[in-house]
Amino acid sequence: MANPRIWIDEDAGTEQAVARQSPYILKTSGETLIALGQIATLPEGPQAGLVERVSQYFKAHRDGPDMLVGVLPFDPAQAAYLFQPERVLRVQGRHDLGSVPGLDTNAQANAAPLRILSVDPDPVPAGFAAAVSAGLEAMTVPGAELRKIVLSRSLKVTASRDFSAADLMRRLSRDESVTVFAAPLPVRSGKARALIGATPELLVEKRGGHIASHPLAGSARRHADAAEDRRSADALLNSEKDRREHDIVVESIMDLLSPYCTELSAPEGTALRATASMWHLGTRIVGRLKDASLPSEHFLTLLHPTPAVCGLPRALAHRRISEFEPYDRGFYAGAVGWCDSAGDGRWFVSIRCAELEGDQARLYAGAGIVPGSTPEGELAETAAKFRAMLDGFGIEGNRFGV
Repeated sequence: MANPRIWIDEDAGTEQAVARQSPYILKTSGETLIALGQIATLPEGPQAGLVERVSQYFKAHRDGPDMLVGVLPFDPAQAAYLFQPERVLRVQGRHDLGSVPGLDTNAQANAAPLRILSVDPDPVPAGFAAAVSAGLEAMTVPGAELRKIVLSRSLKVTASRDFSAADLMRRLSRDESVTVFAAPLPVRSGKARALIGATPELLVEKRGGHIASHPLAGSARRHADAAEDRRSADALLNSEKDRREHDIVVESIMDLLSPYCTELSAPEGTALRATASMWHLGTRIVGRLKDASLPSEHFLTLLHPTPAVCGLPRALAHRRISEFEPYDRGFYAGAVGWCDSAGDGRWFVSIRCAELEGDQARLYAGAGIVPGSTPEGELAETAAKFRAMLDGFGIEGNRFGV
């Protein structure tokens, strides 16, 4: 196999300078984007003003890589964390992440073996089941407008020493069907944090006059036995409840994008999308824009949060989520990606992820609730969705009852 092609920005600065900051990594099947160091961060503000803030930033900062990278939170009222890196590398083809400054896979080779001390659910399974029941009840009361709500639960993990982002990224990268990411988060109480995950879902990609989205909704667990795995896939593909949940998401995205496009279609229709641990229903949406000058951030804020992570109607579902869930989602179910001054960008939904802070980690999983859902079914679905990240952490679910 030929050596990967690497593009390096010429305004790099020294290796020592870029290694000081935790790297930002976005690894797809065809490309690994690595952003090192931080020149400056985008001024804080709600999602509503993101397009203008990004535009003003690029006008004021013409030196350094022509790119902002980072994450958006789930709640549009909270501030995104985007920054301009000091150095950007784009590697075409395979990349094992072993030589990334600040993500040294051998950094803890001589450290004591990492042991998982505890895995604590938040909420407990019974609490999540009660929230699902409450969500279903909210859809059935007379005059109810709520058509779908996405509810999540989390696992709080404590280890014997600090987690290794490199080890986690390396394990997650074994599944080449997902986009693996590592994004530094704002420092909290003097501690560095990072959001690390393996998302299967493209929120929006904009290149010139072309736009694309690949929403996923409706899921089923994969199995080691081939026959059982096939039955699981076929059952999902023919599930009326899951098809209905998926159609809500696709319909919403098509409706939002349609006014901006001269062409908009889903040429492959709804099809099965496989990761190492899950089957999903997915529909790839592609379009040609009327106005190619509209930046990716415009479409990012137009679509986020989609019904795949929030519900429908969006404002009502968002409000009920804050009532039913015991925590602030933060950057879970937000977006991770990049944008440039030309208006291009690529953004993924930040799911199948964990927030790392020293020897602490919080993992997240969610499920779409529609009429026909059951608390038992959604508990099973979220347990299956946890599997990818639990495997990444080397955690055997049976040991901790998750």
